[in-house]
Amino acid sequence: MKATASIERWPLARPFTIARGSKSEAEVVVATVADDALEGRGECVPYARYGESAAQVAAAINGFDGPFERDALLRAMPAGAARNAIDCALWDLAAKRSGRSVWQLVGREPPPGAVTTAYTLSLDSADAMARQAAVERKRPLLKVKLGSNDIDMDVRRLQAVRRAAPDARLIVDANEGWDCAALERFMAAAVEARVELVEQPLPEGADAELAQRPWPVPVVADESILDGGNLAQLAERYQAVNIKLDKSGGLTRSLALAKQAAGLGLGIMVGCMVATSLAVAPALLLARFARVVDLDGPLLLAEDRSPGLRYSTHGLCWTDGVWGAP
Repeated sequence: MKATASIERWPLARPFTIARGSKSEAEVVVATVADDALEGRGECVPYARYGESAAQVAAAINGFDGPFERDALLRAMPAGAARNAIDCALWDLAAKRSGRSVWQLVGREPPPGAVTTAYTLSLDSADAMARQAAVERKRPLLKVKLGSNDIDMDVRRLQAVRRAAPDARLIVDANEGWDCAALERFMAAAVEARVELVEQPLPEGADAELAQRPWPVPVVADESILDGGNLAQLAERYQAVNIKLDKSGGLTRSLALAKQAAGLGLGIMVGCMVATSLAVAPALLLARFARVVDLDGPLLLAEDRSPGLRYSTHGLCWTDGVWGAP
């Protein structure tokens, strides 16, 4: 058995901006694990935030010579994008070998009906974000990217989005862009705008101030959670965690992590990077654990791979031809 990697670049429908920067394309790495006449595929997005690059991740996949067994893989490779791509490729290969859908392999059949997913509004001026929200106002759940170093401007951005999309559910992602004082100032506006959660307001490693605080809107860990080794500590600081396969290092670890988080009383959000349906399909298996699903990556592309997951204004549906089917 052998793993090989290829790097792909997918143009975005429009520039995507968060507190850390902007991009106009998604750079993904696709792992293929071949076994005789069968092969499985998995897609990952290297995290620059954690020092990963596409070249490094592809080299790690191409240089991996086993073990090609999911539980052993957890011990053989560190958490991150490379392990995610190989792990998902092994799940895909297992479905092809067994003649059963991956949904059956994880003990859940059939796949769910339409799942509500967030749709992300890129960080921009208040007026520009209001225009984005007006276009997408019929979507049931909007994710508002904030986290600038001007908390008053972030409040105005949120208020503009709420006016443009009065009926949508809103969640906010600050991408480590604030300090505790800014978060405290933001919370009043969040309550007024009916925000349901605030994702990663403080930098990872500087979030101890969140501990044991009675926040009026739940605060969710994203950058602060990787493979979940710090879950007990996070349970003292956050009300929920955002599980992403590229951080945890694959579907295998993410399924276990979701159960561990629930056991600690943490709510669960499942998220993704900007990527194609090949990367997002495995994460859809975590939707049953999640209070909030944020799997809009393919929607932000100019064009998804075909076949892709089925998206509509109101939901996301599984498609067998994407990944994880015999």
